[in-house]
Amino acid sequence: MASYNKVILAGNLTRDPELRTYPNGTVIAKFGLAVNRRYTTKEGEARDDTLFVDIDSFGKQAEVIGKYCTKGSAILIDGHLKLDQWQDKTTNEKRNRLVVVLDTFTFIGGRGDATAAGGGNTASYDDSAPPPRRPAAPPRASTATNDSIEEDVPF
Repeated sequence: MASYNKVILAGNLTRDPELRTYPNGTVIAKFGLAVNRRYTTKEGEARDDTLFVDIDSFGKQAEVIGKYCTKGSAILIDGHLKLDQWQDKTTNEKRNRLVVVLDTFTFIGGRGDATAAGGGNTASYDDSAPPPRRPAAPPRASTATNDSIEEDVPF
């Protein structure tokens, strides 16, 4: 039987990413993501449902998330599910949790969102925008004769 393990979520970080570097040099960022779902009940009442998901990120992506994301930052993630299992040291019970391992991500929202969320960015949006375009050159005079029709086609 074929299998498919894919998760796509958009939400906001519930806490600042926790970065760890292991002895072999691997960087891991762990963070929580809050994902909201709006629905209407049978009675017509609008309700919000919030789901909290644990996310693990590795390597260069973990470093970028640790550098640019803070609590409240909006992010779109693409990943897969992984089941973590361990033995609880105090109760000796078998524990497990489902976590999303990040494959790719995209920052969503604007730079203003990062500043409001504590991103520390002091540059304004206008400072990062490309320079304005120069006005188009005036149309050239046509050299058409009566015998042939030439048009100055812009494409």
